[in-house]
Amino acid sequence: MTVARILAEKGREVFTTQPHRTLKEAVDMLAAKGVGAVVVTDASMNVLGILSERDVVRVIAQNGAAALDDQVSRHMTPKVITVTRDATIDHLMTTMTEGRFRHLPVVEDGRLIGLVSIGDVVKRHVSAIDSERQALREYISTA
Repeated sequence: MTVARILAEKGREVFTTQPHRTLKEAVDMLAAKGVGAVVVTDASMNVLGILSERDVVRVIAQNGAAALDDQVSRHMTPKVITVTRDATIDHLMTTMTEGRFRHLPVVEDGRLIGLVSIGDVVKRHVSAIDSERQALREYISTA
């Protein structure tokens, strides 16, 4: 299974913010939308960074609640690993595991077109294993 198929099934909605927004605005979006990360983009949807719940927890632990007034650009992860719609689930799992992160922006021609989370990957991986198991059972029962 590829990222293209995952996006076709789950949709392409991505919650984004701009680098000049405050950390408080980004936190409010995370809470309101029930997501674990927002992608930081410019007006052309170029990925500039990503801000996750982990980033927010770290900055508040280090700097206190006053950090919520800081700009997102100050605390986002600026080196973002991205994938294309051709990436496979195996590639996503390896990338997320090695990088120790849970969200991968999907880009095409340098622009953000989607976001894949570890939950998306696990859901599809488990489904594929389940389908394979069922096919093997049917094969064995008809043999």
